[in-house]
Amino acid sequence: MADALGRLRAWAARRLDAAGPDAGASEEYRALIEDIERIEAERATMERALGAATAANEAKSRFLASASHEIRSPLNSIYGYAQLLERNEGQGALHAARIIRRSSEHLASLVEGLLDLSHVESGAFRLQRETIRFPALVEQLEDMFAPQAQAKGVAFRVERPGALPEFVRGDQKRLRQGLINLLSNAIKFTDAGEVMMTVRYRNDLATFEVADTGIGIASEDIDHIYDPFHSRSHQAGLDRSGVGLGLSITQALVHVMGGEIRVESEPGKGSCFTVRLMLSQPQSHPADTTPARVITGYSGRRRTILVADDDETQRDLLVGLLEPLGFTMLTAANGDEALEIAAENLPDLVLLDIEMPGQSGWDVAEALRAAHGTVMRIVMLSANAHEQHQGGDGSMANDMFLLKPFEFSALLDVVSAQLWIEWTGSKAGGDEAPAAARRMLVPGARPHLAEIDRLLRTGNVRGVEGCIDSIAALHPDGLPVIDEMRACLDSFDLKGLRALAQSAQNDAA
Repeated sequence: MADALGRLRAWAARRLDAAGPDAGASEEYRALIEDIERIEAERATMERALGAATAANEAKSRFLASASHEIRSPLNSIYGYAQLLERNEGQGALHAARIIRRSSEHLASLVEGLLDLSHVESGAFRLQRETIRFPALVEQLEDMFAPQAQAKGVAFRVERPGALPEFVRGDQKRLRQGLINLLSNAIKFTDAGEVMMTVRYRNDLATFEVADTGIGIASEDIDHIYDPFHSRSHQAGLDRSGVGLGLSITQALVHVMGGEIRVESEPGKGSCFTVRLMLSQPQSHPADTTPARVITGYSGRRRTILVADDDETQRDLLVGLLEPLGFTMLTAANGDEALEIAAENLPDLVLLDIEMPGQSGWDVAEALRAAHGTVMRIVMLSANAHEQHQGGDGSMANDMFLLKPFEFSALLDVVSAQLWIEWTGSKAGGDEAPAAARRMLVPGARPHLAEIDRLLRTGNVRGVEGCIDSIAALHPDGLPVIDEMRACLDSFDLKGLRALAQSAQNDAA
């Protein structure tokens, strides 16, 4: 068609030249040429739109294929280990439970990442303004990634000024998430040399640089590194696990937080990602809210919590998590039942699901707020991310919103914030672990404790879990110190775990 239009336009131009002084004929040929040019322009626009639509459709297909793969892999682990538990009647339950939990965390991370991207694109993304312990955040990242780098034989350094402000204001979860993504990628794609994070702060402007000496990024990939599910592994022919959402999410988070991210890279020599964000300092310092590492209860009077959810499994889960900590737990299967129980028992906190038969969670929240005011705290606990309203500002009846699936620590943070309670238990680092429990360790545990200490010093984290299992095998009835070591390992508190191992080694009978 393009050739035909070109030939027609050329013919009309020749006829226009041949028309000479004939004004009528000249006008007709000029109009014909203009029509042809307009048609050609419209055709070019349509071809560009078709090309963009085709590219978008292909990108969507790649996106869905990658997402399907990333979902199926952990699902297979969960499904397989669940069947093993059924077949073996509970044998190897602890190992299976850990595999299932970690696979579930991977799925939750993927789903949350996809939701984050969806919320950013739709303009529904909401940031939290909270007080962040700035040096502590940097130290946590250092403690988290130093062993991973050491295990690969890569040096890991953190450079920061000694005068970082103790507290800044921002969204701690999103800031931490973005930096974790950058550091994780840096270590993943670096096999020799070093990874370095540099932190600077001046006039409320925080700058984070994550530099590595890894494989770098090819020039043709620079424009695509923030595309969802884009991975350097494919271009480099490498086998490196990952979802492929990290940089997409990081860029989205940084932009939503009002910052900027840029990258400089040279293939074979490494990359450097720079993030700049405004993190203002609070006018006053908050009270100490550092949580206990292993929480066993809380101080003050006994509190009552009402859980309203039509899913019995969800109700049982929350009761199982919170009742051992000393809470009086009440449950309701629907909104009407929740209102009746609340009127009779006046709970301190209500955890509400949104989707329930009859009245929705929002309806119940409105009724509770009207009947009991702000004394009764209300937290929406739902998997419906599109109805996420944080509350607490008076515009909604709820005081907070917690999205399912959630981490136990996140639930405890919410409960603590709403009820103004202080958790009790052994502090991080293991120094306050019950001495009596440590002395109950049999002498056979000492070699395993010494091995844990050695493995942590050399950065070999993989073998630590086996040593803890060996100690647990010597104590079939279990001991608190064993649970504490597992809690430290699961939260990657390697300093705390090493302190526990050293102290328990000294006190072992």
